[in-house]
Amino acid sequence: MTMIDALKEDYARFPKQQSYDLYAEDVYFEDPLNKFRGVQRYRKMIQFIQTWFIDTQMEVHDIQQQGDEITTRWTLRWQAPFPWKPKMEIPGRSELQLNEAGLICSHIDYWDCSRLDVLKQALSFRSSNI
Repeated sequence: MTMIDALKEDYARFPKQQSYDLYAEDVYFEDPLNKFRGVQRYRKMIQFIQTWFIDTQMEVHDIQQQGDEITTRWTLRWQAPFPWKPKMEIPGRSELQLNEAGLICSHIDYWDCSRLDVLKQALSFRSSNI
């Protein structure tokens, strides 16, 4: 199985049953809220999402590889665990860098919206559940 195929499978079941063996032990991760190194911290972040977010879905719009760089474009959707259960969405993209062993050594996410936009979604009291 290629790295692209493995990533497509991970995205399809995100955040459940992720393939952490695709990542180097000292993987660097960055997004607009986090910046850290280490696959164990990455695993804890994904477990947090799985535990606290409701009905999380990752829709992949595009995934491409050129040499040792993989780029993806996606939309992450979930319901926040607040009593009013706001529906939330972050469109974005990822840049993944592979090391000489073919493992992901860098994973940087970019959001196509601001952190303030995400906060506004969380504070929105519009919901189909009300």
